[in-house]
Amino acid sequence: MQIKNLGNVSLDQLSHEVDQGGRFVLYQYCISALVITFKRRSDIYYIPPGQSRYIKGFGFAALSLLFGWWGLPWGPIYTVSTLATNFKGGKDVTMEAMFMLRHQDDKMIDYDNPDAN
Repeated sequence: MQIKNLGNVSLDQLSHEVDQGGRFVLYQYCISALVITFKRRSDIYYIPPGQSRYIKGFGFAALSLLFGWWGLPWGPIYTVSTLATNFKGGKDVTMEAMFMLRHQDDKMIDYDNPDAN
């Protein structure tokens, strides 16, 4: 899964920003066509400290409002569920994302050849 809005920051700087209130969030959306309904998750978005998690979720909520209701029976059920998640600011996956980034950073270090780092 890809992380959006991350930019080119070091892991140390990112950890500091997370300590200051930065969050990794994913959103949900729902799309329906008569009897077929899809409930999906967005990519992970990095929300820097001081920025709103709610604003990014409005686009996914609008997508669900326009295209989610039309599949029966799951369209209305999934649409309400995705709206509830997005209007709460999405799902906070900060701990999981930081773990993933730290693990990815460890893979890039060549421990057998310290001069290469």
